Amino acid sequence: MKIALRQLTFKDGQDIYDMLQEIPEYENGYANRCKDRSFEDYRKWLIKCENNSNGKDLESWKVPQEVFWLYIDGKPVGQGKVRYQLTDLLLEQGGHIGYAIRPSERKKGYGTILLKLLLDKTKIREIEKVLITVLNHNIPSIKVALNNGGVIEKVTEERKYIWFYNKRGE
Repeated sequence: MKIALRQLTFKDGQDIYDMLQEIPEYENGYANRCKDRSFEDYRKWLIKCENNSNGKDLESWKVPQEVFWLYIDGKPVGQGKVRYQLTDLLLEQGGHIGYAIRPSERKKGYGTILLKLLLDKTKIREIEKVLITVLNHNIPSIKVALNNGGVIEKVTEERKYIWFYNKRGE
């Protein structure tokens, strides 16, 4: 199996667009802003995401985030987002990392692979504590987080707060 994690660029094409049409617009706290949008709107969204990753054109409540695509054997199977800093809102809803696997590719271990690769991005930036928040009913994502060494440190009526601890020098 050939695994690749590729960062979003404004040049991304039809294969990514097709994947985004398969991922629900909003599922388990993950928002897919391209679902049911035209290809032209998707292209505009790519430019906006690339600008946002560089801290440009951010809405007041947002922080820069990078978007990545998980490819397995040359096919995009998932999307992930990494934020390298958090606001008070993101500490409650969202965390540092969000991800989704396209429905036709679920239950193959790709979520575990994608989260590991996204966590590696936080190690490069030397973020020592990484948070993801997972809705309580999202058992697959909870398992993915625990498989990657996450520790559930807080539980509310709505979600679990799962922390990952990066060691210096890894």
